[in-house]
This record gives sequence, structure tokens and C-alpha cells, in this order.
Amino acid sequence: QVQLVESGGGLVQAGGSLRLSCAASGRTLSTYAMGWFRQAPGKEREFVAAISWSAGNIHYADSVKGRFTISRGGAKNTVYLHMNSLKPEDTAVYYCAAHPIVSAIAGGAASSWGQGTQVTVSS
Repeated sequence: QVQLVESGGGLVQAGGSLRLSCAASGRTLSTYAMGWFRQAPGKEREFVAAISWSAGNIHYADSVKGRFTISRGGAKNTVYLHMNSLKPEDTAVYYCAAHPIVSAIAGGAASSWGQGTQVTVSS
């Protein structure tokens, strides 16, 4: 099982930017795709972005495409979500996720989850 720890959440004004980080550890994580989900109170969990282990395959939700960028770190097992042009509707708890297959994350599946980090966008 992969252990995931998110960081970087906080309060930001609409139109601003924020970068989330996810640090992964575990014996099998080197072959795992990683991604991000978010969940607002009273709403279903929503896929945000995913990236393959090699970073050659990237997926974005339509709601964030063009505004958010997912990337992987170099030597460290880390993924980032750089969020630009933030909107109040982006407010949610953001969860890091891992799965052996990147398309599975894009389809809503995950083998491991982080604890979540709160992102609040004020108007």
C-alpha cells in the first residue's frame, strides 16, 4: 500500500494561484500513477487530474483544464498540482491518489488516498 501525504492547501482570493504537493512512500509506489481528486461538502468526489509514472500521460477534468497543471518531481516520489485562475467553485478538500494505471485514476479509481488538504477560494 502506498502512503500519501498532501500539503499546500490554504486560503486564496479568486484569480489567485496555489500549489499542492503530494509525497508518496511505499514499496510499490515507483510504478504507480498519481493524481488528485476534490470533494466539496455535500458533493460527490470529483476527479481533477492524473499523471502516469513516466509523466507521459496526463489527464485533466474539463472543469480545470487550462487552469491547473499536474507534474511529477524528479528523484522524489512527489506530484504537484499547480492551480491558476482559481475560482470559488474550486473550494474543496483536495485528495492525492495513487493507482497502478493512470486511466483508472481518470475514471475515478484509486488504490491509496492521502488525508486531504483544504483549498478555499474567496470571492
